[in-house]
Order: sequence, then structure tokens, then C-alpha cells
Amino acid sequence: MTEPRFEPIRWTHVFIDRPAASFDRACAFWTAVTDTKLSEPRGEHGEFVTLLPRGADASVKAQAVDTADPGGAHLDLCVSDVPALVASALALGAEIVTPHDGWTVLRSPGGQLFCAVPWHGEAVRPPVFDNSRLDQVCVDLAPASFDTEIAFWTTLTGWESYAGSRPEFHVLKPPPGLPTRILLQRLDASRPTSAHLDLACSDITRTRSHHESLGAEFITRAPHWTVMRDPAGGTYCLTGRDPETGGLPAAG
Repeated sequence: MTEPRFEPIRWTHVFIDRPAASFDRACAFWTAVTDTKLSEPRGEHGEFVTLLPRGADASVKAQAVDTADPGGAHLDLCVSDVPALVASALALGAEIVTPHDGWTVLRSPGGQLFCAVPWHGEAVRPPVFDNSRLDQVCVDLAPASFDTEIAFWTTLTGWESYAGSRPEFHVLKPPPGLPTRILLQRLDASRPTSAHLDLACSDITRTRSHHESLGAEFITRAPHWTVMRDPAGGTYCLTGRDPETGGLPAAG
């Protein structure tokens, strides 16, 4: 069997997936915390929007989804050759969910949706805003899927891949200049795969206060991150990482 050709990831878009009934609330919140404005809606039902930053290329989009739950997140992987990326993903165990003209919706072996889409020359990462940056998608995995997903995403992206700060975390760090990291998290119990957003914050307490003033709710706090709920009901995390580098603060 012919080995799939590695297709470099040129850019990424993180998608905020929220129920159509609360989509306007979600968009108002996420544009406020990322210092962006909304594009004109597009799609057959006006379900897609882009969060447009100032003086940079967009890396965050939102989608109104037909779901009863609060929604989640997924990644668009932008490449020069979409069919090559799709072929690589299939060879690694992914499956096609919906083919489109020029782009494809896929599902990873562990069940995480993602899209292979064309790269349109994006190169300038949005800046840090208010000491924070939306820079990570965390894929929450049942224990049985964790190792399989590590192998899949590491090979598909070709990114630096290493164990995280805790045994249940694994990090995929993109090349410099790309806007979004991937964190794989092994859950304590089996449940369907899902994903949520993480922001890197230089001051979690300050960022939490700002988000609460915009309608977010506090859920719980851990030593290095705080779990929040946005006004549309979607959960996300404020994490104590450097907003510029995405890494943990240097020891000491």
C-alpha cells in the first residue's frame, strides 16, 4: 500500500460551534473577548461567520449548529492540497463525514470532527488582547481513544508532539506563526469525544472577571486553569499559559 504524502498545515481556524438558538449570544461574547468583529453570515442558512481581527488574518470562526447540547469546537486544517490531506487522514483511520466542493468534513479515529480546507495565504497571527489569547483546542477523550488520537494527530499534522504537564495531557505544538495548538486530554471515564476552547492567560483572575462582566459564568477552578461557561452555555477554560508562546511559565 502506498504511504500517504505528508501535507503541511499552512494555517488553522478554530470553530466555535454553538446552538442556533443561542448563536447571537455566543458571537457577541466571543467577539468581545477576542477584540474582533463579525463577518457577514454565509452558508445555506447563514450559519457560518468569521471573527475578524484588526490588522491580522482570521483564525477563529463560528458555526450555528442544530443541537440540543451547548456545542463544542473543531478545527479547520488549511492546506495547499486538500485531497492529499484527506487521503492521509483516511490512511490513518479517519472517515469522511461530508464531502464538499473543495473541502471535506472528516472524523478522527476517536470521533473528533475536523475539516480539510484550502489555504488562502493566511500568515499573520492575531495579537494578544487583554492579556489573553484564544490559542488552543482541547480534545476530551475516553481512555480507550487517547493513544490512538495521539498517534493520529501527531502523524497527520507533523507538529511537535510531547507529553503535557500532567499524565492525562498530550500537546501538539504547531510551527511558529500558526495560531492554534491542540491539547489531547484523557478523561477519567468513557464518554463520547468532544472538544472545547482554551485561552492562554497571563492573569486568570483578571480575565475571569472580564469574561464574567460579559455574561460568562464560573464553573470550577484547578491549580492552573479555570473552567467557565459562555453565555450560550458552552464550556471553555482559562489556562495559566503565556499568551505569546502558549507554553507554561518558566519555573521560578
